[in-house]
Amino acid sequence: MKVIVPSMLQSYTGAREVTAEGGTLGAVLLDLDRRHPGLRFRVVDEQDRIRPHVRFFVNGELVSDLGRALAPEDVVQIVQALSGG
Repeated sequence: MKVIVPSMLQSYTGAREVTAEGGTLGAVLLDLDRRHPGLRFRVVDEQDRIRPHVRFFVNGELVSDLGRALAPEDVVQIVQALSGG
C-alpha cells in the first residue's frame, strides 16, 4: 500500500511516498521499519503507543489504533505536529 511520509521523516525514507505491506497499521509500521530502519520509533513509543504528536490517516480517516485492519489498496498518511518555542 502507499504510505505518505511527512517531510520530517523523509530523511529515513528518502521519498515523500513509499510502499509497505501489512494487514494492520501496526504491521505496516513494522514493515516500514524493516525497509527504513528507525522510522517506527519516531512514531510509536516503547510501550507500543502512537506518540502524542503523530496522527495516522487511512484513506483520509483518522486512525488511532495500531490494530486497525488495512487493505492493500489503502493509503496511509503519517502526520506530525510541529512544536517548539
